Amino acid sequence: MLNIALFGPPGAGKGTQSEFLVKEYNLCYISTGDLLRQEIAEKSRLGLEAQDIIAAGGLVSDEIIVQIIEKTITEHPEANGFLFDGFPRTYIQSYILEGLMIKLNTSLNCLISLELEEEEAVKRLLERAKTSGRSDDNETVIRNRLREYQEKTLPVLDFYREKGIYHHVDGLQSIESVMRDVKAIVQKELSKHLVNIVMFGYPGSGRGSQGHALAERFGLEYVSTGAMLDEEIRDNQQLGKAIKELYESGQLVPDEIVVQLIEKKLEHSKGVRGFIFKGFPRTLVQSYILDGMLKKHGSFISKVVEIEVPMLELIRRLDKRRMTDQCMPYDKTTERIVQRLADHEKKTVPVIEKYNQLHGVVKINGMGSFEEVFERTATALEKIFNIQQD
Repeated sequence: MLNIALFGPPGAGKGTQSEFLVKEYNLCYISTGDLLRQEIAEKSRLGLEAQDIIAAGGLVSDEIIVQIIEKTITEHPEANGFLFDGFPRTYIQSYILEGLMIKLNTSLNCLISLELEEEEAVKRLLERAKTSGRSDDNETVIRNRLREYQEKTLPVLDFYREKGIYHHVDGLQSIESVMRDVKAIVQKELSKHLVNIVMFGYPGSGRGSQGHALAERFGLEYVSTGAMLDEEIRDNQQLGKAIKELYESGQLVPDEIVVQLIEKKLEHSKGVRGFIFKGFPRTLVQSYILDGMLKKHGSFISKVVEIEVPMLELIRRLDKRRMTDQCMPYDKTTERIVQRLADHEKKTVPVIEKYNQLHGVVKINGMGSFEEVFERTATALEKIFNIQQD
């Protein structure tokens, strides 16, 4: 997820650069002023609270603002990230945003400040006043607004400068030059992060073969818990024997074993572009484990994909596979096949629902030929990789 805070004094051109960033990187635009007006117009609970405060001549509290921002973020899981305009405005709000990002298992990637000298800002705003028709576009009001911006913003900029994510751009340049510099900052930030995709789907949906092919297409490391466990079984050591016994009894392998294998995979895969995870996480507990492991490596989940296939087709596919040499130990009987499908319904579907709330889940129609399903999935993922190319 790409999260950017865009700063700049009145007249610096934030509106133009915001439009560019939102369109170029598929971001959701968050302006606290716009959100407040929307909540008030919709007469929501938060909107009515804000309206009463404004009517009484007060300032809307941070408590209301952060609830509106959180609501907006959770309502846009399809976005690649968020562009914050006008928030945080104060040093305290900087901490509020940090806490909100932690709660949502993400972070602010960078703060971009469009910098402009006061006299140039006044000149631009007075020029705009000739056509804007705004009563507050006079020199006295403009200078007061610029002074207020400097007084409130400086501590915020220092906050993010200390975190190492502050970037400044010369706002005196042409629109195109500013846009070029802004894009360079974002591209550099994107290049630091791995692309991590989680593949979901009922047993028989084809998520394994699709995940492997997608890894090849996009140059990612394929992480299949099933493949790693099978490798342990082939080694026929103590761990492999224990795993085989669990398979044959239809039980799931304990998290302690799976996590150990994934950790080793992440540690040994240096210089990779990212990972595709298949078969993990299967449970809510494992989803938190994966989030924690990725965070430990300075990364996060980029996209979650679910391949959807009707239940009767799943049973048909698994039963057919049961008769071939591709049969897995846990697919040898119809009873075990049904149990696996039931386990997915009970334990893994809640994981998908969780990710859908936090990140949005890309739903792929799993019917048709392998090539048809692959192209649907690859097309859905192209955007992630396109935004990370210079």
